[in-house]
Amino acid sequence: MKKLLLILINLVIFTGPLLAQDHQHHQPAKKVPVKKTKTPVKAKKKPAVLKGDLQKKFSPKVTTPKAVAPKPNAHQPHVHSLAKDTINKKRDEPIEDEVKSVTSETEAYQHQAHHAAKDTSLLQANTAGGVKENATVPKNEANNHETISGEKSSASHQRHDGMLMTQAYSLNIPMSRNGSGTAWLPDASPMFMYMKGNNRTSFMLHGNVFLRYTQQNVNNKALRGGQSFGAPNWFMGMVNKRVGQKGLFNATAMISLDPLTEGGNGYPLLFQSGETFKGRRLVDRQHPHDLVSGLTVGYSHAFTKDVDLFGYVGYPGEPALNGTAFMHRVSALNNPDAPLGHHWQDATHITFGVATAGLRYKNLKAEFSSFTGREPNEDRYDFEKARFDSYSYRLSYNPTPNWALQFSQGNINSPEGLGLDEEVKRTTASAIHTTSIANPNSFIATSLLWGLNDAGGYHKEHSVLLESNLQVNRKSIYGRYEFVQKSAGELDLETTLGHADFNINALTLGYNYNIFPTKHIDVLAGAQGTLNVIDKKLEPFYGKSPLSWQVYLQFRPSRHK
Repeated sequence: MKKLLLILINLVIFTGPLLAQDHQHHQPAKKVPVKKTKTPVKAKKKPAVLKGDLQKKFSPKVTTPKAVAPKPNAHQPHVHSLAKDTINKKRDEPIEDEVKSVTSETEAYQHQAHHAAKDTSLLQANTAGGVKENATVPKNEANNHETISGEKSSASHQRHDGMLMTQAYSLNIPMSRNGSGTAWLPDASPMFMYMKGNNRTSFMLHGNVFLRYTQQNVNNKALRGGQSFGAPNWFMGMVNKRVGQKGLFNATAMISLDPLTEGGNGYPLLFQSGETFKGRRLVDRQHPHDLVSGLTVGYSHAFTKDVDLFGYVGYPGEPALNGTAFMHRVSALNNPDAPLGHHWQDATHITFGVATAGLRYKNLKAEFSSFTGREPNEDRYDFEKARFDSYSYRLSYNPTPNWALQFSQGNINSPEGLGLDEEVKRTTASAIHTTSIANPNSFIATSLLWGLNDAGGYHKEHSVLLESNLQVNRKSIYGRYEFVQKSAGELDLETTLGHADFNINALTLGYNYNIFPTKHIDVLAGAQGTLNVIDKKLEPFYGKSPLSWQVYLQFRPSRHK
């Protein structure tokens, strides 16, 4: 024991003057108490590193980082073992104190030497518990929005390659949670967009264009159906700007050139219904979207990393009623057609006059909206009167980065132009799941939606949608199943079939291939087919098992990484 104590005292006498002289122009380290000796030790002028046995015992081991992800416990402090072969756990407390003092001063010297060398590949910061050894930082680890958890601190969501990367209405959740309006997607959702900005402001451009030929009811051409060349499309620009330390401002604009590419009566889509053209109900056609489909602003304030309060107004905009609208769901990314249950689930995504207030606590959000119930009229270039005669609420919950759940309900005043005095109570629920598979360029996104329109009396109609998109590198296989109850009036058959509801089933399968991927835009080719299974009472108008198909070229922004 005495021999060990003598060794430690000599170490203190040797390192003390060296470190004191090297750090005379820096903040001085805590002075180490030592015993006086008769033999003075001359200090070297500028020692670059500790040498010999002293380096082996007190210097952290520095290794070249390997090109692999750090182990889960790489962030935990590593405690040095000082002469562990000679100092056992039962040594006296005074010796422990001297060893800790020497270690502390040695670590301070190593920290200064690290900065002088500007070695950015290692993190050797001094901590209260010790030194972090071999702590490499993967380039994008802190900003991986595909695996990030809602429990991380706000800093994890604020920068990606120097850019602000937050959700549109919260500083404390990732941008990948953005859906349509104020709705949520899973955090693991891939983002297809073009982005520029800095650490306080970011600009994003989204969009999707399909150049396609479609033919409906090919096996019953003498009955209802149709064919057309067209180009359904939409474009969205968005800006996020940080306000102070806790505020976030968002502005969004969305347009669609559908009125030009699809005409006033839209494109043929068997069993689709909703909205009007030339004063008549649109049936077996999907209506075009308005030229100005969204013009919104929002502001959120973060009280803590777990609590946000936000407000949102749009003219037009989207109230808190439904999950993410179909064109913004990753599960529907490659499908050019709107769902047959669109007016049971998310038809309010273009509403002229919306005001929403919401509160987020961790991964739970509650929202309330006041909005105009009437859907857009057939003039696709105008701005319609804001009435704020309807209301809705929505509860959203993302239990993990892979899931987004919501339940919403709204009272909609006279949604259709031909039903002036009708009030519809719409109830929706949805579950969206997204996860990466095999590699970062492959994923599967799935959505399950339910919607109910209750207009009182015999008008209570359900819709269910299940869709999925499997992306494997440049190839995609996708599908959609729908069950919708539609009345004879919805199908413009009331005079023939009276007051009755009919069950409609539609199954769509498609394939998509990225033929020309670039840094900013992808060009894809795809084809899909749809089989309908219908009520026998509808067969005189549609035939047995109507079939439809289409081919297309798709243009969209490349995936943001």
